[in-house]
Amino acid sequence: HVQLVESGGGSVQAGGSLRLSCAVRGYTISSYCMAWFRQAPGKEREGVIALDSDGSTIYAESAKGRFTFSKDNVKTTLYLQIHSAKLEDTDMYICAAGRRQVVAGTGTSYCSLKPYDFNYWGQGTQVTVS
Repeated sequence: HVQLVESGGGSVQAGGSLRLSCAVRGYTISSYCMAWFRQAPGKEREGVIALDSDGSTIYAESAKGRFTFSKDNVKTTLYLQIHSAKLEDTDMYICAAGRRQVVAGTGTSYCSLKPYDFNYWGQGTQVTVS
């Protein structure tokens, strides 16, 4: 049974920092794609940052330079650090787990930031920047 539970959300002033955590159970985070998404009420879920099993990081444009994704394989916990928070960072942040996507005929695969490529989701934690 796979379970992802986020924590660490809350209110932060613009310019401040916040660290979100995602405790993962029943899933080998070192072998798959792990990601953080964001979603506002009534809007589509949007990929923020993903961590590939080879250690590489995939960023959405909005996350470059200010968001850091790390993981602790022993604790099976993911972390999203938000630096220099902006008002537009206000959203529900949701962690997700999924498999690498295979490119047919090439023998290659990759991690994406597309919601439909992820199978397991947490409930989310709200971040409010003021």
